[in-house]
Amino acid sequence: MNLLNIFLIFTTLFSCKNEVNSVTSTDLIKLPKNLKEISGMTYVDGKLWVIQDQGNKNKLYNLSADGKIIKTIVLKNLENNDWEALTSDSDGNIYVGDFGNNDNMRENLAIYKIKKDDLTKDEISDYETIQINYKDQVDFPPKKKNLLYDCESFFLKDGYFYLFTKNRSKNFDGTSHIYKVANKPGKQTLDLKGTFKTCGKFHECAITDAAISPSGNVVVLLSNRKLWIYNNFKDENFVKTSSKEIDFDTFTQREGVTFKDEKTLFISDEKTKKIGGTIYEYKLD
Repeated sequence: MNLLNIFLIFTTLFSCKNEVNSVTSTDLIKLPKNLKEISGMTYVDGKLWVIQDQGNKNKLYNLSADGKIIKTIVLKNLENNDWEALTSDSDGNIYVGDFGNNDNMRENLAIYKIKKDDLTKDEISDYETIQINYKDQVDFPPKKKNLLYDCESFFLKDGYFYLFTKNRSKNFDGTSHIYKVANKPGKQTLDLKGTFKTCGKFHECAITDAAISPSGNVVVLLSNRKLWIYNNFKDENFVKTSSKEIDFDTFTQREGVTFKDEKTLFISDEKTKKIGGTIYEYKLD
C-alpha cells in the first residue's frame, strides 16, 4: 500500500485543453496533532519532508510511511516569518520558501537552501540564502486592487525557481503571476514571466502550491478545491499549454503538493474546524 494507505478514486482523464474532471477522495488518514498546518512538502530520495507556516516553529519534519514524524530538524537562526512552500533539486538539496506575504507588506522575502548532507542532523545553522524582491512592486502595501505579491508556490527547473502568486486583491478575479529567479545566493530580483487566470472565487481558485515532475515535463498547481495539470510545454510560461482541471469533491485548506514519482502526487491539507489535517495520494493518468 502507498504512503499513508491513502488513495483517490477518480474519473478517466483525457488530453485536451482545459478539460474539467471531478474527483472523489476517500480513506483519508489524519496527520499528528502537532502538524495541523502543513504548508509545503517535497519528496527527496524516498523521504517526504514537510514544513508548517507562520506561527509555527522553525522546523523541518520527515514523515514515515504511516504518517508519523520520524525526524525533526531545527533550522537555527531562521525565523518562520511565513514558510509557505518546499521544493528540492536533483542533488537532494531542499529549499524553504519564506515568501508568505498576506498583506503584501514584507520586504524580507527569502529562499533558504538546506544541503543534502545536513538532512541527517538534528540542528542546522548553515544555509545559502536568496533574498528576493518583486521587480514590479513599488508600494508596500500596494492598493487593495493590486495585492498580487503573496506567494505560497514554487518549484525549481534548470537552475531557476518559478513562483506562482496568490492573489489577495479586492474583487478577486483569479489572476496569478508567474515569476522567475536564479538559484544563486544573494540578492535576486523576481522577473514577471507570465499572467494567467483560474476562476473568480478566491477560496476555490487562489493558488496554494505548485510542483514539477521528476522529468520536468509536468507542472501541477493546487488550490483549496482544484488541481491544474500542465504538460507539453516548451517555454517558461507553463500555463500556455494543454491542461486538465481537476475538481475535488470536498473543500479543505489544501496547501501542499509534491511528486512522489512521474505519475503520483502527494497532496496535504491543513486542519481547520476539525476538517482536514491529512496527506493523500493522487494518481495522474
